[in-house]
Formats: sequence, C-alpha cells, structure tokens
Amino acid sequence: MKCYMVGGAVRDALLGVPVNDRDWVVVGATPEEMTRAGFVPVGRDFPVFLHPQTREEYALARTERKTAPGYHGFAFHADPGVTLEDDLARRDLTINAIAQDTNGTLVDPFGGRADLAAKRLRHVSPAFAEDPVRILRLARFAARWPEFSVAAETADLMRRMVASGEVDALVSERVWQELSRGLMEARPSRMFEVLRDCGALERLLPEVDRLWGVPQRADYHPEIDTGVHLMMVLDMSAQLNAPLPVRFACLGHDLGKGTTPAEILPRHLGHEERSVALVRDVCERWKVPVDCRELAELVAREHGNVHRCESFGAAALTRLLERCDALRRPARFDDALLACECDARGRGGLQAQPYPQRARLQRALALARAVDASAIAADAAARGLAGPAVGDAIHAARVEAVAAGLSAEDA
Repeated sequence: MKCYMVGGAVRDALLGVPVNDRDWVVVGATPEEMTRAGFVPVGRDFPVFLHPQTREEYALARTERKTAPGYHGFAFHADPGVTLEDDLARRDLTINAIAQDTNGTLVDPFGGRADLAAKRLRHVSPAFAEDPVRILRLARFAARWPEFSVAAETADLMRRMVASGEVDALVSERVWQELSRGLMEARPSRMFEVLRDCGALERLLPEVDRLWGVPQRADYHPEIDTGVHLMMVLDMSAQLNAPLPVRFACLGHDLGKGTTPAEILPRHLGHEERSVALVRDVCERWKVPVDCRELAELVAREHGNVHRCESFGAAALTRLLERCDALRRPARFDDALLACECDARGRGGLQAQPYPQRARLQRALALARAVDASAIAADAAARGLAGPAVGDAIHAARVEAVAAGLSAEDA
C-alpha cells in the first residue's frame, strides 16, 4: 500500500501558509490490512483510520456515487483497486485535489498548482454539482483568499445547481458550519458576494439577499445601499478581529431594513424590531448557537440607542445598561459594543473614525456595577420596602452613581 498526503495540507504548504492538520489517503489496502498495521478504525460512513503514533487520519482511497438529493445522498466505494486519481477526482476544487507522496513528489492530475498560481477557484469535475455543500465551501475559500477569482465555468455550474433546487436540500448543521467558518475568514463579504452571484444567498438567507438596492439616508450612510453597508460592516468585524458572535450580530443588525415600507424610504423607522424578528427566523432555520443568537438579537434591538448614547443622561444610560443585561453579563455587553463599532465604521469614508460611544458606555457600566446592590436592598428592607420598590431603589442608586462619575470626568 502507498500513502499520500492530500487536500488542504498540500495546498497550504504550496501557498506558504502554516499547515495545521494533515490528512492522508491510502491506496492499495483493505480495512483488515490497516487494522493489522496498528491503525485504529474511526470512520462511520467509509473506512477512515487513525495512525497509531501521530493520530492523523488515513482514509482508504474511495469513489462516490450520488444516490439522493442533498449532502447525505452518497454511496461510497473503497477497495484496493481504487487509484489515487480516482480519489482525487471526487474532490471539490483543483487546489484541493493535489497529493504528495512520502518522498515529497506531487501528484496533480487536475491542474491545481496552475490554479493556485493563477489565484483561481475551479471545480475538479462535473461531480461538483452533486454536493451542494461545495457551493458554501467555495464561497468560504473566496472569503479566505479574497484575491482568488471564481472560474467562469465553476460560477456557471453553481448557478445551475441553485436553479435545479440542489441547494434547497442542504441540512442546517452543514449550512451553519460553513457560514460560521466563512464569517471568521479574512474578508467575510466575499463569501456573501459569491453566494449572491450564483443565487444561493436568496435561497439560504433571503433576509440578507434583499438588502441590496435598499437605500439609506446619505447623511448617515455615504455608501447609500444597505447591502453594501452590511458587507462593509462584516469586513470591519474581520479587521477588528471580532469573535464569531460579534460577526454574526453584524450580519443580522440591519435585516429589518429589507422590509421597510417603500413609502418611508430612505428612512427606516422601526427597523430594529423587524431585525430582531428576522434574526430569530434565521437562527431557527439554521440552528444558530445560543450565544450568537442572543447577541444578534441584542445588537439588532439596541444598536441605534448605543450610537446615540453620547446625548443620553445618566438615567437613559442606566436604562440602556439594564435592558442589555450589562450588569450581569458585562462580557456580552462588550461584544455588543464591538458590533456597534463595526456598524458605525462600516460606512463609506468613515472606516477610520473613532467610536467614543464604546468607552462612554463601558465607563457608565463600571460606575453602575460599583454600586453595592445588596447593601441597598438591605437598607430598603429595613425601611419596609419590598418587591419592585427594592429594585427601584437599586436603579436610583445606579443612576446617581453614573451621574456623579460622568460629571466628575467632564469637569
């Protein structure tokens, strides 16, 4: 039997980027031979083994046959007669269909090295159309390497896949897995541009797709177009190295603008609550994790108030902190502020602007959290207060502390 390193490890080495995980294909072996050699079987759907020392994955060379729509509709075939080229032919992109033997010799039957040099994302064979997840994977790679173009023939194939309804069979777990990984790439906007170009965005995230062409007030949004703004916000979140919940909150913060009645455009009165409802729809559809969902709902509801907070007095600031549950969850509130900063700076010509609202609210939160709520509650009880009256006393003390602290800083 012969072993070949394959896929992303070979590609990344050729690109000169760090290789974190290595995958291997084994040609000319049976599962029994692998087990006798000390490999540990772990594959559920096809023969995959862990190396006894390195614990890296070794898969028997295999072919696959489409049997039903969607991601799971495949039958796999692996035996000693399956060649390396047979195995590489089933892969998605030419840049992922390069192998390297244990002597360092490259095997590149589909021109992957040429496509790397040309910075081109191109499918290996028509079999690409059998797996709709590959559209999402390609879009994610475009976000990782924004200088790479999508080959014209591959773009055409993806449009045909969408038109045939193949994308509609995607399962929520795989969609979220690829979307979340794409959001964390260097330029997330490229993922959405690729999905939009082939029509997949309209099927998967119509709430996002409908934002293009929706106008906004030029005095707040020099870029005018809501879809363009959203892409700028996402790229700002990457520039600021934001974590996934923040990036997802950026994605959802303005969804309600896509449903603003035409008669009130370019104003978007009430878009915050519409955005919250649409964020919930997206999260339900694609089974978005709770931390991402909660932050996205919070940012969709309150980002306008955060932007306006410099004009707020102590009472309004304290109410905003309490609505955001900032006193109990300061770390989440800080994430919300970062998402709001991305929104404010994701605008035409305003990318370098400061965002003093973040520091103001962080300071107000520190002042409010310094109030000893237990002592105030005990004092209120001693005065015969109970229930909501105790909460009112704590709230009043926080307002007083915020007012005094900010006043002292302004003096």
